[in-house]
Order: sequence, then C-alpha cells, then structure tokens
Amino acid sequence: MAKILFRLSGVSDEEAGDVRELLIRHEIEFYETSAGNWGVSMAAIWLQDGTQFERARALIDAYQVERVVKMRQAHAQLKREGKHKTFLQAVSRNPISFTVHLALAMLVIYLSVQLVLDLAK
Repeated sequence: MAKILFRLSGVSDEEAGDVRELLIRHEIEFYETSAGNWGVSMAAIWLQDGTQFERARALIDAYQVERVVKMRQAHAQLKREGKHKTFLQAVSRNPISFTVHLALAMLVIYLSVQLVLDLAK
C-alpha cells in the first residue's frame, strides 16, 4: 500500500530534487503528486511499497540534518563576509513592494478593528 513520505509544499526545487535523487540512488520506488491546477491537492512524494518507509525516512532525515548544517555554515560565511541580506537592504532594494504590502496589512488591521468596534456598539 502507498504511503506518504515527503510533503513538497514549501520545499525548494533543490531540496525536492535532492530527495528524489537520494531515493533513486538507494533504489526506493516512489511516485509524486502535484498540488494540482489550483494548488489545493497535496504535493508529495509517496512510497509505492510501504515496507520501505523506515529506510527511506532514515535516509531523508540524515539528508535534512546534513542540509541544515550546510545552510547554517553558508549563512555564517555570508555573515562573516558582510554579504548576508538584512531587512533594511531588502526594503531598500524594493521599497515600492514593501510600502504596498505594509499599506495592505495596515488596511486589513484597520478594517478588522473597525468591524469589532462596530459590532460592540
């Protein structure tokens, strides 16, 4: 019976590709489902044979630990070199987008508070 192994929502293409490659390299049969046209289905990697789940999960867990270490080292390296992206740099690179998003967030908060105050009357 098929069993879900790895959800792909919020996962980078690089990480998803690495997981696929890992499973292929260890000869673990799997198939993939997409989120569908409207993004409401579950994008995931499924095992065709549920008996391989423990082995596959252990491989993915080891890969993710290794990936976290690499990502933290890369971030620390960028920080040491002064090349890491700060909040203010992100805002200064795209101030119009930041301003629009901030204004929309403030509008939603205002409308929410106003609705509660109107209901309280």
